[in-house]
Amino acid sequence: MRVLLVEDEAILAELIAEGLRRDAITVDIAHDGAIGLRKLQTNDYDVLVLDRDLPGMHGDEVCRRVVAQRLLTRVLMLTASGTVRDRVEGLGLGADDYLTKPFAYDELLARVLALGRRAQPALPPVLERGGIVLDISRRQASRNGHHLNLTRKEFAVLETLMRADGSVVSSEDLIEKVWDEHAGYDTNPVRVALSRLRGKLGEPPVVETVPGAGYRIAYSAAWGER
Repeated sequence: MRVLLVEDEAILAELIAEGLRRDAITVDIAHDGAIGLRKLQTNDYDVLVLDRDLPGMHGDEVCRRVVAQRLLTRVLMLTASGTVRDRVEGLGLGADDYLTKPFAYDELLARVLALGRRAQPALPPVLERGGIVLDISRRQASRNGHHLNLTRKEFAVLETLMRADGSVVSSEDLIEKVWDEHAGYDTNPVRVALSRLRGKLGEPPVVETVPGAGYRIAYSAAWGER
């Protein structure tokens, strides 16, 4: 999952981003509405966490433009005002969910994950292929009954490949989905992460390289096969 956080309070933004990254979510940050909108138009995000009371371009206007441009990003609006009228107005603008400051991080995470599931095609919470069992909600992975000690990036790469259902995923797509905007388009981190992931997955090999195209879970490791 990739999240854009638009929050003008820099310390709060960093705290939220740090927590989401610990939970294996890729996060980009913008501190004003105009920059946030440009990022939305440039990158694909599953969820937009949007402070309503932004300087410059107000959060309401950002939300209006997300809806008007038919972006597929789900919107979680944050605000210091928790009146019923404010919540109704925020949802009326097209926001998918609404959270009042101050909030508990666990509640924010739960709402982001719920919106992320709505932004993607429905899949079972546990993915299985080639003896690999990936429990997305618990962030646990195993192969042939043996626990895999994966880093956040390795888990996210494996999840992306398994979600692709045997289709090829390019290095650029992996960077887009797993790394934040500061990674640019240097594919070396992808190669390093895949090399380490393959080592932890063990034999027989399950991640294939498709020359000139990208990577996929081996076709022979079909869903349901153990």
